[in-house]
Amino acid sequence: MTKIRFAIVGCGRIGNRHAKHIAEQAELVAVCDSDASKASSLSSTYKVPSFGELDELLAADLDIEVISICTPNGLHACQTNASLKAGYHVLCEKPMAIDVHDCGEMINTAEKMNKRLFIVKQNRFNPAIAEVKKIIDDNRLGQVQSVQLSCFWNRNENYYANSDWKGTKELDGGTLYTQFSHFIDLLYWMIGDVAEVNALIANYQHEGIIEFEDAGVVSLKFYNGALGTINYTVNSYGKNMEGSLTVFGSKGTVKIGGQYLNKLEYQHIEGYEIGELPAGNPANEYGEYQGSMSNHDKVYENVISVLQNNGEIATNGFEGLKTVEIIDKIYKSALKNG
Repeated sequence: MTKIRFAIVGCGRIGNRHAKHIAEQAELVAVCDSDASKASSLSSTYKVPSFGELDELLAADLDIEVISICTPNGLHACQTNASLKAGYHVLCEKPMAIDVHDCGEMINTAEKMNKRLFIVKQNRFNPAIAEVKKIIDDNRLGQVQSVQLSCFWNRNENYYANSDWKGTKELDGGTLYTQFSHFIDLLYWMIGDVAEVNALIANYQHEGIIEFEDAGVVSLKFYNGALGTINYTVNSYGKNMEGSLTVFGSKGTVKIGGQYLNKLEYQHIEGYEIGELPAGNPANEYGEYQGSMSNHDKVYENVISVLQNNGEIATNGFEGLKTVEIIDKIYKSALKNG
């Protein structure tokens, strides 16, 4: 079977990770980045042409099927829409966008152009998360009554100093968008949509470094009646501490923990026990810090399965929108609360 042909827009760290998995499972045709040195480096590694602007890539006579958007958050919407309108399927990195309206426009454009819009949410493939999602769907936990999400990471001054977009309101959007949108996605995917939010945020250690919060506490009420809390910070001293999700149901309690929601730490379920789970992939390595789990291989497996075998899409545009919508509710509540 002919390999799916991809182009990458955004040749930074995450773009390099995408290139690796494309080369392993499909075919990389071209790369694009406004930073000529980044584009040239990735182009040289994979022996493909490079472009400085997306318009140049879209106008080139190349046999491309999917464009992978790996640029700063604030560029996702316009670059996705342009790629879709040019006739390509799109795989867009998280977050889908940093504006709810933009997410809707992306979905509408995909529908009008009859093209697929995939959103990267690789933490859904963590073995512990996939198993707990399954037992929730199978009603093993009974009625889900409450959930606690903890996101305790470290993002120091160097993390932001080494980037010309992270920490900015225009291109980053906020701590929940860049650092923890995967975690918010899991709340929606596993528990359901959020009806009410009350949030408090603050910037304790990053004044003059970032244009938004570095910590927050949030209470949630889901449409299904469940209650939830989110406690998040990028001020964990010296290193990442924890990413955990605890679910309390009428027939069981489970906790997924570790630093990156990668370990089943606790279970007590009526008449059922989750057996030993595979280890899963390691966390993404970014020099002196780590990110979420490195499951982009699974993301590309899914894209290829959908396009070649009519497989089921792992994360669609509507689900990507819901994550942004929940984050938007949190920030609007925080703004109201002062």
